[in-house]
Amino acid sequence: MDHTEDDRKNGEEQDVGRLINTISHQLKRQICSAEEDDSLTNMQRHILHYILFQSLQKEIYQKDVEQEFQIRRSTATGTLQLLERNGFIVRETVERDARLKRIRPTAKAEGVRERILENIQYMEHLLMREIDPKKLKICREAVSYTHLTLPTKLEV
Repeated sequence: MDHTEDDRKNGEEQDVGRLINTISHQLKRQICSAEEDDSLTNMQRHILHYILFQSLQKEIYQKDVEQEFQIRRSTATGTLQLLERNGFIVRETVERDARLKRIRPTAKAEGVRERILENIQYMEHLLMREIDPKKLKICREAVSYTHLTLPTKLEV
């Protein structure tokens, strides 16, 4: 899709939050259309991606998922239960603490690892393809700074 200089200028006048939300929706549509046959929601896909790649380096627990995605315990529980029910993960009791459940990807999840990686690389290409490297560096810095400084809970 070609964008005119007017389109880019109009983007400069939009609220940052609205732009981020719009980009988020566009990405979700791209991801869903590319992977609609795996029966996963966007959130399930992101969590499964996290489990698949982090579990190669360390043990993963529900608390890790909650912290990584900044979601409530109930949201993490529901999402993980669905992933387990659909055969993508197993939760195993840990010997040292019966309350802890280690999360491991199944062979079914391992089967989609390559497709998830390809999709991430494709999406990164789409995001960066027409952006000058200097502007992209500034964008990354601004987004990273916002991510680090934005409160995780509503401040009253």
